[in-house]
Amino acid sequence: MEIKRLFDFLTMRVQKQGSQAFISSKVNKQWKPYTFAETQDISNRVSQLLISLGLQKDDKIAIISTNRPEWNFADIGSMQIGIIGVPMYPTIAEKDYEYIFNDAGIKYAFVGDESILHKVRPLMGRVEALKGIYTFDKITGANSFWDALPSATAINLSEIEARKNAVSENDLATIIYTSGTTGNPKGVMLTHKNMTSNIQSVQAVTPFSENEKALSFLPLCHGFERIVFYSYLAFGIHIHYAENLETIGENLKEVQPYCFTTVPRLLEKVYEKIMAKGNDLTGFKRKLFFWSIDLGAKYELGGGNSLLYNLQLAIARKLVFSKWLEALGGKVQFIVTGAAAMQPRLIKLFSAAGINVLEGYGLTETSPVLCANRIDEKERCIGAVGLPIPGVEIKLADDGEILAKGPNIMKGYYNRPDLTAEVIKDGWFHTGDIGTWVEKNGHQFLKITDRKKELFKTAGGKYVAPQVIEEKLKESRYIEQIMVVGGDDKKFISALIVPSFVNLRDWASQNGVQVESNAQIVGNEKIKELINAEIDALNHHFGKWEQVKKVALLDQEWTVEAGELTPTMKLKRKAIYERYATQVAKLYDGE
Repeated sequence: MEIKRLFDFLTMRVQKQGSQAFISSKVNKQWKPYTFAETQDISNRVSQLLISLGLQKDDKIAIISTNRPEWNFADIGSMQIGIIGVPMYPTIAEKDYEYIFNDAGIKYAFVGDESILHKVRPLMGRVEALKGIYTFDKITGANSFWDALPSATAINLSEIEARKNAVSENDLATIIYTSGTTGNPKGVMLTHKNMTSNIQSVQAVTPFSENEKALSFLPLCHGFERIVFYSYLAFGIHIHYAENLETIGENLKEVQPYCFTTVPRLLEKVYEKIMAKGNDLTGFKRKLFFWSIDLGAKYELGGGNSLLYNLQLAIARKLVFSKWLEALGGKVQFIVTGAAAMQPRLIKLFSAAGINVLEGYGLTETSPVLCANRIDEKERCIGAVGLPIPGVEIKLADDGEILAKGPNIMKGYYNRPDLTAEVIKDGWFHTGDIGTWVEKNGHQFLKITDRKKELFKTAGGKYVAPQVIEEKLKESRYIEQIMVVGGDDKKFISALIVPSFVNLRDWASQNGVQVESNAQIVGNEKIKELINAEIDALNHHFGKWEQVKKVALLDQEWTVEAGELTPTMKLKRKAIYERYATQVAKLYDGE
């Protein structure tokens, strides 16, 4: 059948394999599966509920929850009758909900649990359009999603089909509000054509396989995991939702997924746990572990490894790296990562271990994928975000800004034609990212060098791209998180650094340095000397004006909860700068 709208993928799967499990989540500590046919039936019940509430084509509902099947039922059930779902993060503030609800004209909200209900319920009196709220969890005094659904026998299938037929590929499928670091969020309008074209392009270059399993834990409200969900649907892959971020390791072992998607920070966490276990080893086992790590760091993607190296790697894979694969469930064929740059040294290590990490690139406004590295190592480039996907054109403006054109480019920003005109010119979407082309194996790979708005100028008039410097300095195993600071009238650049406490504790024990707490680690003079030596060794990659001259070590990791990272783990530079203004000021005392 011809796929033109997102819900057509479900129709196709019901026809092909309706009785096969499609979505599973934990209920009372047991995996509860829903088949493709059950997913369609429950989505139809959602459609009937919305019809009975008087909702019409192009009306909007909010979906606010962690990943769970009900999220998808609400999404598909609204979308297939032309009602526009507006997903939101469960973690944003009440004022942000109020802004989005008013801007989008939300009529009904579907929320996951009591904590979200607590933030959304006060809007009933403040958002004029809002008529009701339904909760996925059963909560006393709240309207239950499951109780509100009409029975299967009460569904008017002919009316649902008529409404489905009235939805065209050019109609809006969703409005996704971007989690901007400053100002009010913008509503990105994506049509069915935007998203289906992106899925079909991803299908052409990603080695998904029918009837396999995937673990999902990135937020469905974000464009990345949303398109991944529909890609899994298109391929007939059985999705398992992780219970929470703390149980990912346990869930990976239970599910044994074929693939999963992640952001670099979570893979860095996996690596930290592996290193912590390695640091606890003694004797020959410890030597073997670190020999394997050193060997992996020299791995060359796409060939170029000597026969001796390959023999040594085979030993390392059997004795050490096989345990890495087991920690990921034992059957992972590839991991897709996006939203931020992955440390090149970690991609090398995972690749050496036989775990394919495929970096990609895109924005909510591009539905979202623009480029991706492929499974074939000759079509991969470490440090680059890959090759443009089929149907997408990429070019660089005179100032290096990445411009994109294709059927996946958004319709525009909701209620903001002025902002739309600023970013879409002559059909080209201006990403705001600065990039360059890297040639390898006869291919042109796109490399992101920075965000245009994050470039700053030193007192000497030289431009500095902080992301490039940060990614290079993170190659040090002792640097966990880093933010370059400078600009304005500053004569040099400095950096705020959250060190790798796991690796520094190991270094300290190996070198007779007594430290216990994080505060003791960042205050220790020998550790300061070590970090400065690491910085000096990596500074030679940059011009004098780009070199980090001073650093402040911080004893707490930056987190989403503390407001220092976006939900996709990008630095909130302004928030971090303000929080550590005292430390930054000290770096420039007596400049």
